[in-house]
Amino acid sequence: MIGLLRNRKLREAVTQAVAVSVVATIVVAMVINARATLDAQSLTTGFGFLRRSTGWDFSFSVLPYTISGTYSRTILIGILNTLLLGFLGLLGATLLGTLIGLIRTSGNYLFSLLGTIYVETFRNVPLILQAVFWYAIVSHLPRPRSAISLADAVFVSGRGVYFPVFNIGLFSVAIMGALIISWILILSWHKRRIDRPSAYHQIKVFGWLALAVIIIAIGYFAHTTGTPILDIPYLKGLNFAGGMRMPPELTALVIAISLYGGAYIGEVMLAGLMSVPKGQIEAGLVSGLSNFHIFSRIRMPLAIRSIFPALTNQYVQLMKATTIGIVVGFSDLFMIISTSINQSGQTLELLALLMGGFLLINLTIAFVMNTINRKIALKGYEVKG
Repeated sequence: MIGLLRNRKLREAVTQAVAVSVVATIVVAMVINARATLDAQSLTTGFGFLRRSTGWDFSFSVLPYTISGTYSRTILIGILNTLLLGFLGLLGATLLGTLIGLIRTSGNYLFSLLGTIYVETFRNVPLILQAVFWYAIVSHLPRPRSAISLADAVFVSGRGVYFPVFNIGLFSVAIMGALIISWILILSWHKRRIDRPSAYHQIKVFGWLALAVIIIAIGYFAHTTGTPILDIPYLKGLNFAGGMRMPPELTALVIAISLYGGAYIGEVMLAGLMSVPKGQIEAGLVSGLSNFHIFSRIRMPLAIRSIFPALTNQYVQLMKATTIGIVVGFSDLFMIISTSINQSGQTLELLALLMGGFLLINLTIAFVMNTINRKIALKGYEVKG
């Protein structure tokens, strides 16, 4: 017996088994206690409520929706609204952060100072306050009849931003997206099997041209007969008709997340640009490259490779920050789940869906970013996160 206890592997196995048993016992006890509490309060459990009609409406929806829609469709719309807000916010933050990073590395003292002031201002003000501030500004813009016009195609008013949109159905857009993703995967497959770079380049060029022609053809034949391909908004009565509307809530949140996230991504970009070895830049100068070519061919590619782990973390953080939409009444996933809990009483199930939804979204972002990081990493230079 003493000999068995002296066996290290056996002790580790016994310890792990005991730990797993204790955790499993606690989980089972919690489930039994939760069921007993719910039964005592005559509360039903399960996901059958997802087939029931909600009976309530919300301000913005990516997909068509009525008050007779089911909880499952409502939650799907909440996920799509969150993805839309996250995509626009991440795009704006990335563009703005890249610009700030470039400004702060410039030799111009005034530009560098302005970039520093921007970063210190927007990074140190809570995002929720920025969202409320921008919503107050956006909601007090002029009425539609006095809207700010940009090239007679984009109109900015207190009721939102109206802009042109292609008169194409969502199904056709989904087909276009599937074709693009499929072609990217096919290119990746061909690249590993074609030895000659010139042959791969020809396939790549002609493939993209053919895909562009196919997408244009789908867009032309898919638009509604008798209507223009581009639907431009126009003033009709007291409001605008046609085009697409970005409501004030979404506009304010996109501005807030872009400015807030741009400050952090600007710091990440600054660190990446500063991490490029001076020897690489000096080698470019000796080779006779111009400042532009040194930046575009040497400095920027190396900086991007080094910042990907930190950029992934910022993207995940900003996606989680979309939950602030509830403070301005935007119907994102968090707000829809909160309303559904009040209306249905299915607290545990809806919280599980909320956590599962964000877990899936953030894990997908991390997986895509890490995959790209592995593809573009240079041996001996990459930063491992």
